Amino acid sequence: MRRRRLGAEGPEVSVVGVGGNNFGMRVDLDGASAVVDAALDAGVTLFDTADVYGGRGGSESFLGEALEGRRDRVVLATKFGGDMGDGTEARGSRDYIRRAIDASLQRLRTDYVDLYQYHTPDHVTPFEETFGALDELVREGKARYVGHSNLEAAQVEEVDALARERGWARPVSAQNQYSLLRREAEEELLPVCERLGLGVLPYFPLASGLLTGKYRRGQPPPEGTRLAGREDAFTDEKWDRLEALESFGRERGVTLLQVAIGGLAAQPAVASVIAGATRPEQVRANAAAGDWEPTADDLAALKGLR
Repeated sequence: MRRRRLGAEGPEVSVVGVGGNNFGMRVDLDGASAVVDAALDAGVTLFDTADVYGGRGGSESFLGEALEGRRDRVVLATKFGGDMGDGTEARGSRDYIRRAIDASLQRLRTDYVDLYQYHTPDHVTPFEETFGALDELVREGKARYVGHSNLEAAQVEEVDALARERGWARPVSAQNQYSLLRREAEEELLPVCERLGLGVLPYFPLASGLLTGKYRRGQPPPEGTRLAGREDAFTDEKWDRLEALESFGRERGVTLLQVAIGGLAAQPAVASVIAGATRPEQVRANAAAGDWEPTADDLAALKGLR
């Protein structure tokens, strides 16, 4: 699998990464291990999780066990700041971060993470405190790099300026929702990240499965899929856009999945596309989809399908 630098200063990562949001919820330990095995075989190096996934640390625990003995083969990323159900409001505070990193390291069975990300702003703690604390973790060797998730473009600029001014570890990544059905990130976030040298890590790149090619207008969602029983997820507008993307792919001899993943991976600021999976065959398909490299003309045509 192709690899590229995460931002201007981050580690080298695979173009497609694996998201662990299903581990501990829809996927048990054996299933998580099978997904991890398939990902490594496919050349995936980036594994992303969060302390809040799978309940209180369930995803991290599963991922740590699945990677036992293979830690040095991967770029391991996790996040803090999600609601763990403990009543804590200031989840960006220094004290909270120091407790959170130690708990995550224990669950992940490692003494450092490659990328430690602020999951979502708590709207209470100043960025100065949060990213000052993250700089401490880098200096102590508990995190190699830091990043953030769900920040708006103006906040990305604010945090970068603060880190530069204080001489702190600058964020190397921005993880935000981005798919060919939800493209707001293209308006401000991607240009800002490209200018500042941050690598974008799109999450929900397949729009909860809508962009996998499993669904057809006028037919019920297949049993066992994430959107089974969720007819409300399908609007005429979404069907029109999905079918336009499928037609785009057919004209070029590629699948909707290839368009969905390859189309994002080709954006200048995007470093790796984070795709969740519940089964090994999904991982293999996602990884293969990352091999499609659209031409400049393809990208121009995709832009017109917004």
